[in-house]
Parts: sequence; structure tokens; C-alpha cells
Amino acid sequence: MNPLAKELNEHLSQHNSNVLESLSDLGKKLFFPKGILTQSAEAKEKAHRFNATIGIATEGSGPMYLQCIQDKLSEFDPKDIFPYAPPAGKPELRSLWREKMLRENPSLVGKHFSNPIVTNALTHGLSIVADMFVGEGDHLILPDMLWGNYNLTFVTRCGAIVKKFPTFTTDRGFNVAAFKAELKNSAEEKGKVVVLLNFPNNPSGYTPTVAEGDAIVAAIKEVAEDGCNVVAVTDDAYFGLFYDDSMKESLFGKLANIHPRVLTVKLDGATKEDYVWGFRTGFITFADGYEYENEPVITALEKKTMGIIRATISNCPHPSQTFVIETLKAPDYASQKAEKFEVLKGRALKTKEVLDSGKYDSCWSYYPFNSGYFMCLKLKKVDAEQLRLHLLDKYGVGAISIGNTDLRIAFSCIAESDIQELFDLIYQAVKDLS
Repeated sequence: MNPLAKELNEHLSQHNSNVLESLSDLGKKLFFPKGILTQSAEAKEKAHRFNATIGIATEGSGPMYLQCIQDKLSEFDPKDIFPYAPPAGKPELRSLWREKMLRENPSLVGKHFSNPIVTNALTHGLSIVADMFVGEGDHLILPDMLWGNYNLTFVTRCGAIVKKFPTFTTDRGFNVAAFKAELKNSAEEKGKVVVLLNFPNNPSGYTPTVAEGDAIVAAIKEVAEDGCNVVAVTDDAYFGLFYDDSMKESLFGKLANIHPRVLTVKLDGATKEDYVWGFRTGFITFADGYEYENEPVITALEKKTMGIIRATISNCPHPSQTFVIETLKAPDYASQKAEKFEVLKGRALKTKEVLDSGKYDSCWSYYPFNSGYFMCLKLKKVDAEQLRLHLLDKYGVGAISIGNTDLRIAFSCIAESDIQELFDLIYQAVKDLS
């Protein structure tokens, strides 16, 4: 093992050995090298005559660039577009995102957590979590309504064993009891468990109520008190899009610093929150389990994260980070976001209104939804994949089939005025098949 990795592990062992025990074998081996990037950073501060370190080309006092590209980006300084961004992301962006997290998550106030590290959007953040914390045979707790890509990231790549629980109760609430039971079973069997909390949920579009959220946190704390190490990951891809009765913040805030055996990891990003899907700008943030500031643990986790970023993509794109900085600083940022939120909320509420008309009850019921981009129909008469193909071939309507009975609808991309027609076409397609 590299001496730098050993040093980081020693810091973890001294200041919170539970975190060290929660790392995968790869996670224990990770470190951030004192190589070219470190030497280049030192040279940036001190090399006032010539700086012949980092591998970019320069002209004059700035980066070399093609004018045909700069002409399209003329509002931005070339230094904020063309050079490499730092491995952990632009410091200004990290600070701005941290401030945003504190504004939007009241439970975080007074808590101790890292500066967000920039990732290449949410999937990259999930990959980092998998590499750092998930090894062959580790248990991953998920609801049965889950984003399919989790299987590639955690199972195919890292050998996790997914332990599913029924997402909903018969009275259409989040099934906290089933979650708690699966969590306790895994805790007793393994002594370590990774919990992935994706709210608003993809594919169901559900976010727990405040009471349900508190019960989830209590269940995690209980197994930690019983001696299990928990890595609690909040996948907050659709954060902020809360329409009906639900929590209005991430569970990260309530999980942060609750117990020494609970390491909390927040994954979020501008991708969906700011409607910039192609920018691929996300963040990973850590909260140690102690109620005091445990800087050595946070530093070790940050350096291991920077190490896996360096080993895989080197660093995240610079232009998109600059664009997000300008977005967060824009004077009308909040008002524009509020405007788009109301559009999506209108589509969600219209979808409920149409589904609650009773017209389609013979063909399907629907799972509860109150947030995000999606909702799911539970079909009563036809196979979901057959229906999906029939909708495409005869009506030119696209939807996603999940298993035999569930059809996911992204109301986020359907105009409010078209929602009635959409469900009428799905209804007609079901009648065709049945």
C-alpha cells in the first residue's frame, strides 16, 4: 500500500475508526499523489519567472486557445474556460454550493460537513461512493422502486448485494417498517451496510413526509447504536422539486453527525436543479458521525475522493463549472428557478387531477408521487413492455416499462395542456391490448 494511503488510513483510525472500517479494499488504498498537480500548485504560487510545470499551452499571460471557440464564449475570460480545473473543483463553486446547501437545508445549520467536491454529475458521484465504500458481498439497501443504473454502478462494478424492501405501504405511505426490517437484517448479518436514499425517488416521484423522514433517520441511528457501521448516501438528483406533502430538504442534514458509526454522503448537482443536464456538474459532500468538527477524517475522505477522481477522469470540465458559478451569482437566479418550479408543479398536479378522475381505474392504479420528474402507473390488464411497444408503434407515445406491471411517465417533459391527451392515448392502447 502506498505510504500516502497508509497515512490517510492512520488519520481515520485515530479519529474515527468506524469510517476506516466502512471503506472498501480499494477505498483503503486510495490517496492523492504528491505528483505533478501538487508541484504545479506550488509553482503557481512561487514561479514568478517561468512556470514549466502543468501540461497546457500558453500565449502571453494566459492559456492558448482557438479564436473560433473564444468567439462563442466571449463573455468569459479565457482563464475561466480553457485551463484544467482543480481536481476537487473550482474553490469559488465549492463555496457557493455549500452556501446554497445551508440556505436550502435548515437541518444542516450548526452541523459539521465537508466542502462539496465537484463531480462529473450524479452518476460519477455514485461511482465514487461505490469505489470507496462498496466491496464484493457488501449489502446495499434500496427500495424495490429504484433507478436501474444502480445495478451497473454497485452490483456489476463492485459486487454489492442489493437488499430490496417494498417501497410503499398499503395505505400509500413510504414503507419505513420494511426499510427498518431490511436494515436490521443486513446490520446483523454484515456489521456494515450502505443505505441509498433517493428522494425525490426515480422512478416513483415520491419523497417521504417529514414524519417518515424522521423515522428513516431514527432507524439508521438505531442500528448504529447496536454496533453496525452505516454509510448513508443521499442521492438528491431531483432536490428542490417538492410539490405536495413531503420533506422539503435532504435527509443529509438530519443524518449528519448523528452517530460515530454513521458516515453520511450527499450527492447532488446543478444537473436537474438548474436545468443544465449537459453541463454534467455535480457534487459529493461528506459528514462525519461526531458532533464536533472532525477535520482529519474529512480531510482524509476528501483526499481519497480526489485520488479516485485523479485516477479516472483527472478533473471535471472547467467551462461548465464557470457557467454554474455565474448562474448561482445571477441576481435573478432565485426568481427564474421559482418560475420553472411552478411549471413542473403544475404538470405534476395536473397529472394527479387527470388520474383521479376515475376514468382509467379499470386499467390501472398509480403509485403515490409528490415530487421530482416522474410517476408510475400500475397496470391491471396488460404487460408493461407490450404496452410500451404498442404505444410507440401505434400512437407515437414513449414511456418506460419497469417489470411486468409498471409504466413510468415523465410528466416533466409533457406540457400541462397535453397531459389529458397523453393518458387518454395510454388508456386507448390498454383497451387495444385487452
